[in-house]
Amino acid sequence: MQEKLPKIFKLKAGNASKSVLLLAGIFFFLCLLFTLHRYYTFYASFDQGIFNQVFWNNLHGCFFQSSLSSSLSTNVVHAGEVPTVYYHRLGQHFTPALLLWLPIYALFPSPATLTVLQVTLVTAAGLVLYVLARQYLQPPLAVIITASFYGANAVIGPTLSNFHDICQIPLFVFTLLLAMEKRCWWLFWLMAVLILAVREDAGIGLFGVGVYMILSKRFPRAGVAVCILSFGYILVLTNLIMPLFSKDISQRFMLERFGQYADGEEASTIEIIWGMISNPLRLLVELFTPLDRTIKYLLGQWLPLAFVPAVAPGSWMIAGFPLLKLLLGKGESVLSITIRYALTVVPGLFYGSILWWSQRQQKFKPAFRRLWIGCICLSLFFTFTSNPNRTFYFLIPDSVKPLVYVSLPQQWQHVNQMRPLLAQIPPDASVSATTYIVPHLSSRREILRLPALELRNDAQEVIKVDYAIADLWQLQKYQAAFKGDRSLLKDLTPLIDQLINNGEYGIIGFQDGVILLKKAASSDTQAKAAWLQFRQELAEG
Repeated sequence: MQEKLPKIFKLKAGNASKSVLLLAGIFFFLCLLFTLHRYYTFYASFDQGIFNQVFWNNLHGCFFQSSLSSSLSTNVVHAGEVPTVYYHRLGQHFTPALLLWLPIYALFPSPATLTVLQVTLVTAAGLVLYVLARQYLQPPLAVIITASFYGANAVIGPTLSNFHDICQIPLFVFTLLLAMEKRCWWLFWLMAVLILAVREDAGIGLFGVGVYMILSKRFPRAGVAVCILSFGYILVLTNLIMPLFSKDISQRFMLERFGQYADGEEASTIEIIWGMISNPLRLLVELFTPLDRTIKYLLGQWLPLAFVPAVAPGSWMIAGFPLLKLLLGKGESVLSITIRYALTVVPGLFYGSILWWSQRQQKFKPAFRRLWIGCICLSLFFTFTSNPNRTFYFLIPDSVKPLVYVSLPQQWQHVNQMRPLLAQIPPDASVSATTYIVPHLSSRREILRLPALELRNDAQEVIKVDYAIADLWQLQKYQAAFKGDRSLLKDLTPLIDQLINNGEYGIIGFQDGVILLKKAASSDTQAKAAWLQFRQELAEG
């Protein structure tokens, strides 16, 4: 067999392993560098704060509780209730797998720890992918498959984002598939359980694995068991267990993503599925529209693998189900390749490509190899120029017309002036902050996002937070191009005036457009004067 292979297959396994370790090292170093820089320059945002507060509460015995998550709950958003500190996030997303990483967080309790964890998990997934690829492929092909993973927009973008639970999926799914190939069934079923524990919809990807096991006729009985387990788990969890914590799954999340298939103000997963089945015409329309964004999304997912997944049956079998979930949903984020949801499609695409190449290794000739490398480079180019999650804000303007750009020295100078204000907030005080400050203050029981100021504490009393801090400079910079920033700045300015004028809060610090308020405090004369001057600049601007 070796004699008939192209010369490129002469690469030894030892050298291939070194190449993969080098790729993994480069990916780990660069992603960690940019994500930590994003966090420390205050570009990590609200979700980073949510997950850090969940970990912090878990560490202190208040499992999966979060006042930040409570502010997004249907009770607050739709019913107008006050956020609570004892709200259980499991009603929004059922994520018990996060407890696996609690010992690490206990050693290094910081939002930055979650950033390191995310990059580590995705990097480890690439290494497992290489081992999985070697079950079928010669070293050079396995190496370039791994390089495709580390160069994929759908991998890099979500890795450079706020911490999210889906970062566990590639590692767990690749390990599950490797266990299947090795017939190591105890590990296979352990991974199946862990995948289900990632979040309530992770079973959709696992269901795809079960379908592949059946249709390929390799492990049909185990495949049936996987399908029953995953589908049954989703139904039981979303209809019986999650509603015990809150009504968010039926009154908010199902409607936000799949409300077009239901009538009324709430819908269960069963009702959504029936709505899809009973109206196939609407289903087809949702599946293919918007056509341009759908095609662009598929091409982006296929590009780093030189479009092989488009013709690989295994890719469609496994990745087809999480892909279907995205295509049938609504909202801008579902078809964004740099957002965490894109990561759910990745394992199936790569495993299907491995299976496709296992029957066609002779086709891996120098010409195609050059084409493939070009596709990976193009994927990297598109990833960088898309500026995922504003990670490269200091290199790429967030807007060209009008021009919105913050240089690296400018942002670091701003951060250095902001930190003394943050240091004035006691670690156990209740606080409300603007989006990009939230992660840095989220290691506490009582925290909200401005303009919210009231919450219900553990004594079930409604209180106003002790401190409020707002980065108005950041909003001022971005308001010209972003409606949300402009609207928030417009709302916060009169709110601050009102809080000061009625004596509820006093200004105890103001630096470079960042204002710090304290409840029932007298305003510092210099800080108030600086605020009034900044206020005048906003009015004139």
